[in-house]
Amino acid sequence: MAESGDLTANGIALQRFGLGIRAGQGQSAFRDVRERLLAEIAAGPVAQPQGVPFSGAAEIGRSLYAFEDKERMEREAKRSATQVAAAAPAQNAMALGPQAPAASPVPPPAGGQPAPAQPPAPNAMAQPAKPPPQEPPLPYRTYRDEVKARVDLACAAETGFGERLVMFWSNHFCIGATKSNIGRIMAGAYEREAIRPHVFGRFEDMLIAAESHPAMLDFLDNRQSIGPNSPVGRRQRKGLNENLAREIMELHTLGVSGGYSQGDVTNLARIITGWTVVGREGVLGFPGSFAFNAGLHEPGTTPLLGRSYDQPGRAQGVAALTDLARHPATAHFIATKLARHFVADDPPPKLVALLESTFRSSGGDLPSVYRALIGSDEAWRAPATKVRSPQEFLIASYRALGRQPDFGQINGPLTAMGQPFWQPSGPNGYADTNVAWASAEGMKTRIDVAAGWGRQVANTVPDPRRLSEETLGPVLSPETRQAVARAETKPQAIALLLMSPEFQRR
Repeated sequence: MAESGDLTANGIALQRFGLGIRAGQGQSAFRDVRERLLAEIAAGPVAQPQGVPFSGAAEIGRSLYAFEDKERMEREAKRSATQVAAAAPAQNAMALGPQAPAASPVPPPAGGQPAPAQPPAPNAMAQPAKPPPQEPPLPYRTYRDEVKARVDLACAAETGFGERLVMFWSNHFCIGATKSNIGRIMAGAYEREAIRPHVFGRFEDMLIAAESHPAMLDFLDNRQSIGPNSPVGRRQRKGLNENLAREIMELHTLGVSGGYSQGDVTNLARIITGWTVVGREGVLGFPGSFAFNAGLHEPGTTPLLGRSYDQPGRAQGVAALTDLARHPATAHFIATKLARHFVADDPPPKLVALLESTFRSSGGDLPSVYRALIGSDEAWRAPATKVRSPQEFLIASYRALGRQPDFGQINGPLTAMGQPFWQPSGPNGYADTNVAWASAEGMKTRIDVAAGWGRQVANTVPDPRRLSEETLGPVLSPETRQAVARAETKPQAIALLLMSPEFQRR
């Protein structure tokens, strides 16, 4: 039989590395947690969301361009109709010639009484029928369906470790869904195509997939980057856009202290010129998909971090990204971010060193890094100091309550708490430290959200005291147990459970 201390560590681990207990799992979920997490790593690729509206970026691109073309034609038709309507009075006046003076008012009938008012025409005062609700535009509708499918998958996962890793890497290689139609409509596909297939693979493969995805190329403007000495650059006198190159080095690989210079940023931007998105004409491939356009690519050999890259075409960028993925600074940067995300804002140096050495010795094999993380006593025994992010809080709550939310029940609370899916304020993604989420205002919003959930599920939760035992198990404190038991109402008891320190921290 497991010792009490082991069960407590297991209870924290389910929240630290996963998404907490799912309704109906029972107390057995708190046993053999480390073994189940390791088995999830060994099982391979994470699942893909089901029921999404498009299979991938190429299919999305074609539909998006058709949608935008239709919108443009409707705007032009409306503009033309407005211009015709504005011109009609002047044309009619010219056709009719001088107008006769207005007739004098009709005098009232004898007796000085005005004529009786005429009754209104039938149905003149009737309220017009309300038009049927309109579906949102295609980009927002696709975003809505992708978010719903993604949360459904996270709510159904056994431990949620794979889904937590997806959340981590999707935020590491983040895009912004609000920048453009491409960003909004492709946000889910980007995660499905660039992140999920590589979560249990090699870091360099995920890096290349992320940087070459149409959503990333649009978000960080690489489709606007033109080699100054390329055929197009010489003809149009246009030049580089360094946004993607800078964020690759600062945020995706080496880190801000990784030892690169502004010259390295510029040279990486030269190396990845030509990495672009196929236009609506489909000259280089399926509209909306990735393509290498040789006409935009800066020719010649380009130095980067002390090495020279002279490979032809797209291969030059792949070679540079591969070397960045294997750079020692990248190993340290990724190890620190993983340890900070899962364990503590100030992660134990011994844990960071372990993950860094594993990353380097395995050539960036991510399952090896995860196994080192799960097997480390520094990670397993650390106190629960991290506050769940809004996304983690929402998914863990819906798992515990046994709910399958609709889009409004996902997006509304996450927007209120400041972390809607795929909408960070910048390319550095959402913050991963307590100071971002544990402010007084942030916790007040969580209380309001938890109170709303308590009211919504009060009729479906038979006993909040039993729910607290099933959800928190060995980490449930006497104080929380007593607070739930003494709550004046069932909604209040549920809210107290969701806002308890044991549920909020991992």
